[in-house]
Amino acid sequence: MTAEREPALGAAPVQLADTQLPGGGPQFTQLDSHTERQGRSGLRLWSHRISVLLFVFFCAVLGVILVVFPWRDEWTNNLVLVNYPAFQDFLSSGFVRGLCTGLGLLDIWIGFWEAVHYHE
Repeated sequence: MTAEREPALGAAPVQLADTQLPGGGPQFTQLDSHTERQGRSGLRLWSHRISVLLFVFFCAVLGVILVVFPWRDEWTNNLVLVNYPAFQDFLSSGFVRGLCTGLGLLDIWIGFWEAVHYHE
């Protein structure tokens, strides 16, 4: 059995839940759904904040790697590409290096844009 008490002016109605005492009589306890909603929304808010922070950090790191790494020797002179000289030549071309650098700058911009336009 659930009863409802008159709320104060501007407040939400308070629900009372019918529970049994060990002696057998009913006990009415107040269901604090507002506190539960605040707890869930607070958790959701912080999880959203952390996910945005991790996304911005990921974009920044990946962007910097894509901007810097194609212009280093390790880009083409590594153990993975040693058996593929045609692919080494392709990766060492200015077009591919510039394309990767452009993608890195775009990635940094996406992270920056997400951080600036974040609102709760």
